[in-house]
Amino acid sequence: MRFLRRSATDSTDVTEESDAGAEASSVKGHTPGKGRPTPKRREAEGRRRGPVPPPPRTTREAMRRARGNKEERKELAAQRREIRAAQRERMMAGEDKYLPARDRGPVKAYVRDLVDSRRNLLGLFMPLALVVFVALLAPNRLLQFYATVLCLVMLLAMILEGALNGRRYTRLARLKYPKETVRGLSVGWYAFIRASQIRKLRIPKPRLKPGDKVE
Repeated sequence: MRFLRRSATDSTDVTEESDAGAEASSVKGHTPGKGRPTPKRREAEGRRRGPVPPPPRTTREAMRRARGNKEERKELAAQRREIRAAQRERMMAGEDKYLPARDRGPVKAYVRDLVDSRRNLLGLFMPLALVVFVALLAPNRLLQFYATVLCLVMLLAMILEGALNGRRYTRLARLKYPKETVRGLSVGWYAFIRASQIRKLRIPKPRLKPGDKVE
């Protein structure tokens, strides 16, 4: 029996046809395959960042690496503390950029100056609350009664003073800043809260002393 074999001429023709097909495909803009799978995003990022350091071989090397990472964390924490301290210092100085939203604006700054330039009954609010709390803990009921009455009288006087000052500060703010939107309730409440705080604890710090003239 005779086996069928492909002649050399046939193989040459096949080779020529494949070369012609490759040339035709390249001419038509066919892009051949890369021959390898597309790398994942994590692998590509890892190559960009550099090789991963090998694991520590000894306990001493592991401790040295941990100590280095700890020192870096300490430096970062110290830098953050310095940034926060600088921001707080500027906030206490009254720089508008570093103030909370409720304290920003020329109207609020003007109201703060009006409150800080005089002494108010509202400044006794916190000390009075402490005195009343101590008196209520005393076993003497007569002392508790007088402390309660004093507290009510002082609260009424503070509310009346806060309402009058709120109306006055609103009128002055509208005269000084006619183009700004000045809301009476917002200005009155802001002045009330500011005046009820102890002077040393006010944020930002007062720029004027009691008796100074507000410009």
